[in-house]
Amino acid sequence: MQIGRSHHWDYDAGDWKETKITPELWEISYAVTKRRKGHAPENSGVPVGTEYQWYILAHQHVKKLNANDYSTEMSGLKFKLAHKRADKEKWSATAPTQRKHLIGYLRELADSLEKDPIHLQFEYEGKEYRGEAVPISETCSEGVCFEADISLNDEDLGIIRCAKSGWKMDRLEQELVDVIGNEIFLYYE
Repeated sequence: MQIGRSHHWDYDAGDWKETKITPELWEISYAVTKRRKGHAPENSGVPVGTEYQWYILAHQHVKKLNANDYSTEMSGLKFKLAHKRADKEKWSATAPTQRKHLIGYLRELADSLEKDPIHLQFEYEGKEYRGEAVPISETCSEGVCFEADISLNDEDLGIIRCAKSGWKMDRLEQELVDVIGNEIFLYYE
């Protein structure tokens, strides 16, 4: 798929399991079938049976709704470690090579987190917003980054991205997204 394009998926009822390791560290596992919203274009995509290994790093926001229910939202990044073609028996990278690539990715991510973020401060609809945009280094070109992880008023809001049609961000009203994007543009000017 072309860089900058996106897919939209529906997930069946999934099986999420978690085990508490320490108060701050939990092990998770999740299994589900995901289904494309709409239909894939004729003769597009990889052959049936193709497999992927991804590493996901995400921010999960959870809110207790009642004794038994929680809402949950996640935003983050996923990094392809390897793939296996439908007609092959081997992965595109061995387990040690996948681990080496993951270490490099996590080091690069840690380096970008240690750099000074873009400080955000503005007023929108009578409310004061303060926070930061942490550029995603893989999206940077000639000193300008086209995606950033946004935190405002101590709440992680997800990733903003600059598309040909303007700034985009999931689960926020477009007017607020435009204000955040404008603040980022002002930083780079």
